[in-house]
Amino acid sequence: MSEADGKSTALNGGSEEKEPEEDQHKETDASGSKEGQTQSSSQDAPKDTGEASGDKPMSDVDGEIGGNREGEEEEDTDSMDGSGLYSLTEDGERESEGGRRERAKDKDGGKRAARKRNRPGGGTNHSTSSDEDDDEDDDEEEQKDDDDEDDDEAMEAWLGAELCDLRGPIWRAIPSLRLREIGRDSHQFVRRVCGARGLVQRLELQGRLERHTGCVNTLHFNPSGTRLASGSDDLRVVIWDWAVRRAELEFDSGHKSNVFQAKFLPHSGDSTLAMCARDGQIRVAELSATQRCKNTKRVAQHKGAAHKLALEPDSPCSFLSAGEDAVVFGIDLRLDRPANKLVVVKEGDKKVGLYTIFVNPAKTHQFAVGGRDQYVRIYDQRKINENDNNGVLKKFCPSHLVSSESKTNITCLVYSHDGTELLVSYNDEDIYLFDSNHSDGADYRRRYKGHRNNATVKGVNFYGPRSEFVVSGSDCGHIYLWDKYSARIVQFMEGDRGGVVNCLEPHPNLPGMATSGLDHDIKLWAPTAESPTGLKGLKEVMKKNKRERDEDSVRHGDQYDTQLLWFLMRHMRNRRPQRARREGADTDTDESWSSPDSSDEEEGGPDHVQCMSS
Repeated sequence: MSEADGKSTALNGGSEEKEPEEDQHKETDASGSKEGQTQSSSQDAPKDTGEASGDKPMSDVDGEIGGNREGEEEEDTDSMDGSGLYSLTEDGERESEGGRRERAKDKDGGKRAARKRNRPGGGTNHSTSSDEDDDEDDDEEEQKDDDDEDDDEAMEAWLGAELCDLRGPIWRAIPSLRLREIGRDSHQFVRRVCGARGLVQRLELQGRLERHTGCVNTLHFNPSGTRLASGSDDLRVVIWDWAVRRAELEFDSGHKSNVFQAKFLPHSGDSTLAMCARDGQIRVAELSATQRCKNTKRVAQHKGAAHKLALEPDSPCSFLSAGEDAVVFGIDLRLDRPANKLVVVKEGDKKVGLYTIFVNPAKTHQFAVGGRDQYVRIYDQRKINENDNNGVLKKFCPSHLVSSESKTNITCLVYSHDGTELLVSYNDEDIYLFDSNHSDGADYRRRYKGHRNNATVKGVNFYGPRSEFVVSGSDCGHIYLWDKYSARIVQFMEGDRGGVVNCLEPHPNLPGMATSGLDHDIKLWAPTAESPTGLKGLKEVMKKNKRERDEDSVRHGDQYDTQLLWFLMRHMRNRRPQRARREGADTDTDESWSSPDSSDEEEGGPDHVQCMSS
């Protein structure tokens, strides 16, 4: 049996195990020796032992797991925590070098004989020159086979690197339900359920929300989780009652290009929605209790696309924005001039265009930004001095990317629920987890790989009330969920038919989430599957993503400049006839909330637009 045949399909949750007798039979056919049979038995024994022992908890999460020991001694056959463990390298199945060489030799001889039989006239006598040509062809094919095997081994090593043991179950269904029935730990029941791996492994598609006529770029639940806001390339914003799959409100955003983000401001009674778009405008929509939009107002203007907004957790009137012009605005709606330029992000004397920004939920005076270089920068609003290290409090970057020649961008970053960790997704690279409390220049703690982030400015997020999981979309159209501590994939779902999943929004209080991408709909996911995922096809998709990434890095060493693309898109759009304003929309008014730092050269659009309810 070859080494490749010796590997089990552990990607499918260990559900496709081979019979020991079958393995021994194959070993006997391959080697024809007693030594082969003995080795096969020795390989199967540790494998069975490992599966019976279960997963070992990680050392760095013993404290968290220790608090859940109560009730674990009782056997729980109905535990909602499936194995979901995938392993791409298994030490217990490695063969001795001598046996491997002997089997490889037999395999090569069989391949050569098969190739001769498949040739026209196979089995007949050939001339000497024909035999020499055949030998050369055989050598070339053998070399190609060897190269393919080497590539597969290198791929396996890469996929299996930097993984830790998957921790044991933290939540068990039967003991937890029993404790809740008698009134013990009932206040922690929902939190533990939402962070249970068994429920994550049972996520499946529940339904779709269809209203938009363009790609859906942003999703955001209100704090109570009863409403969902979405924004799209069609310049419309929709407020959904997602539970009954009905659009409660639809209105024109007032933007002139793709809406990138729309967020409910906290503690505003869901009456204030902040928005940003490719046109660089930052707008605020005022919503009424009667399910209509009163108006939208421009409060700031970037000199380039504005991809992300950062909310302050306890403030109903202030938030931050970041744009490709490298500017971070602090916006306070209580002021006559709401926008205040906080910092221009630079590396040396060069401006760094920004794609993402997030406020630390535990230290709201700190915020992190990322964009068109490899560095995560953290600032403190109370002490930004651009003459001192360009105002940066500290910077993080994976050590192997510090001196990288490739143009690596950060497409998204988010803080964990308690602000102690920072999750960062890199363009055509992997996802990295940093400790936000570490000193300047510290390396990453975890690395999550297997997806592909190249075609769009893709999002990343934590999943679970205590940030137990990492979730990301991919260019392959799938949704990936990693266990945060082990960096192993525990869920793998097909997302958009359009091929790219960009936005992932976990529900704030329930086990489930909403996703969107290039498709024109929104997908809702909930843990209703009868059995845990088998992770079917995961390994092949991961390898395909890695190969495409490597090929693109060689073929396109220098990525296109997004500012140039933005300029070309603006130029083409300006040549089209002016888009007719919808009926009921107002023109510019005397009221202007634009920042004095805003550019008058940009296509700002009207400062104040009256909305018309749908």
